[in-house]
Amino acid sequence: MTDLNTRQKNTLAAISAADTADAVEALRVEALGKQGWISQLLKTLGKMTPEERQEQAPAIQQARAAVADAIADRKQAIDDVELDRKLATETLDLSLPAPATPKGTVHPVSQVMDELAEIFADLGFAVKTGPEVEDDWHNFTALNMDENHPARAMHDTFYFPDRDADDRAMLLRTHTSPVQIRTMMNEGAPLRIIAPGRVYRSDSDATHTPMFHQVEGLVIDKDIHLGHLKWTLETFLKAFFERDDIVLRLRPSYFPFTEPSVEVDVGFAIVKGRRVLGGSGDAPGHAWMELLGSGMVNRRVIEFAGLDPDEWQGFAFGVGVDRLAMLKYGMDDLRAFFDGDIRWLQHYGFSPYDQPTLSAGVGASS
Repeated sequence: MTDLNTRQKNTLAAISAADTADAVEALRVEALGKQGWISQLLKTLGKMTPEERQEQAPAIQQARAAVADAIADRKQAIDDVELDRKLATETLDLSLPAPATPKGTVHPVSQVMDELAEIFADLGFAVKTGPEVEDDWHNFTALNMDENHPARAMHDTFYFPDRDADDRAMLLRTHTSPVQIRTMMNEGAPLRIIAPGRVYRSDSDATHTPMFHQVEGLVIDKDIHLGHLKWTLETFLKAFFERDDIVLRLRPSYFPFTEPSVEVDVGFAIVKGRRVLGGSGDAPGHAWMELLGSGMVNRRVIEFAGLDPDEWQGFAFGVGVDRLAMLKYGMDDLRAFFDGDIRWLQHYGFSPYDQPTLSAGVGASS
């Protein structure tokens, strides 16, 4: 506990002395990043006894809040100083002609969402949505995640202080899988749906953001097997990337909500500094890249949804929409998706007339 107080004091002092936004960001990563010292302390809580956790958890959470508040305050102070400097030095020549009226563009995430809907509609899938503020039963329990599952930890999930009428914890959904549960409960079987939407997890770097987009697919029917899953994913990826040489590799994995579970790898090669999907990852000059997770729906999940697992089987899969956009259209930093930089939007945005159609190819010219 003494070491925690000392590190907190030193970190707060360093934040107060930081004079650039980059310096503040480096301190944030050092303390609150995925490998930051406070994040590492939070991960030790699960290994503590209840008594140790009750004693140390409040102190660690207080340190996290204090450092986060100090970082936010320091960033704001630096931004204010920079704004004052610009206001004092920059001028606007009002005699210049007015600029051309800027034209809006379709965000790459919206474009890819439309492309996904077009592809899966052709395969007979309906699009379903659900609430972004969820309860922990739909988000975790009904998906076969027990009470001690790491995904429930506060350092991964955004919880609300209040509980619902059934005394369930409320949170920002961490995946769109609750839509699968709600649809099975409301509509029964057979089902063939995709569930695109925003999801939230406590993570932030070049390839992760606290809010991102995900699409999950679910098929529930009779006599469904792993071959149906592989064919569906292969057909989807060939249509999305508009290549017939997409090669998949399925590796055994583990997810609580599927059994058996498989990670899906895709072959790719580096062409002019970009990852280009196509070919076998075992071919010369190629490699395998993990793209999505999938598997056969766990019997317990089917039971939670009120269906008979002896009568109904199914498969499910999930992939990040933002990552699909990055791979297809050549972006390299996920954070730029949400910065609102007009230059980035003009470069990577799409014309509203570029509507995805299978007959013309779902891809569009940015």
